[in-house]
Amino acid sequence: MRPLAEQTILITGATDGLGRELARAVAAAGATVLVHGRDEARGRETVAQIVGQTGNPYVHWLRADLASLDEVRGLADQVIAEYEELDALVNNAGVGTRVPGDGTRMESRDGYELRFAVNYLAGYLLTRRLLALLERSAPARIVNVSSAGQAAIDFDDAMLERHYDGIKAYGQSKLAQVMFTFDLAAQLDASAVTANCLHPGTFMPTKIVRGAGVDPITPLEEGVDATFRLVAEPSLDGVSGRYFSGLAEARADPQAYDPDARCRLRELSQRLAGE
Repeated sequence: MRPLAEQTILITGATDGLGRELARAVAAAGATVLVHGRDEARGRETVAQIVGQTGNPYVHWLRADLASLDEVRGLADQVIAEYEELDALVNNAGVGTRVPGDGTRMESRDGYELRFAVNYLAGYLLTRRLLALLERSAPARIVNVSSAGQAAIDFDDAMLERHYDGIKAYGQSKLAQVMFTFDLAAQLDASAVTANCLHPGTFMPTKIVRGAGVDPITPLEEGVDATFRLVAEPSLDGVSGRYFSGLAEARADPQAYDPDARCRLRELSQRLAGE
């Protein structure tokens, strides 16, 4: 891998919590950082704070609402148009079990169950759209920020229209990230682009955890360190298709290792995202 000071890194959901602190860490190491979020004012404030704290002027703001697949496509198009290389993509943006909606079922702008749409489908589409740029920038890395809170996907009711539960919705979306990571790694040349995913920490003090009314357990710094490692650790060159819990490799939900389930998810994703 190239030194971080020579890399361009896109982090989604980078205006709060883990994403913001990860953006600060890679900026401090000298990388060009693309800070994504959906709130214009918060985004520009985040960029200004990171530039001021790190002295790195190469921190840029990109706005898109990941609850809209059209805006996801627009985000990818903007990155392709404005940047000649992309060395790492960190799919971190997400919504929790209760916020927004206070536990009620919500839909994305495209009419899909919101947790599945934002936590998984947006990252799936963004990655697919940026894959050629990542390959041209090789060696490059894709990091999907998942969770140990996984739930097997019910493909007969993937949008949970019949039996909705916020914890189930969140768990399905997080397992889908892992399944996509495994599928993607199998398709890619690991010497050019790697794809890994992780559970950064248990109930870190983030907006998602506070919104669920849960007491934090893992310090945010530990989650940042675990995620930063997948982005920047030289010893992970060529390591792909792995799921980590913190710093250690771990086992995901059994459905992640089922080729038929991964095929069904791939077909569902292609149909919902239109590619």
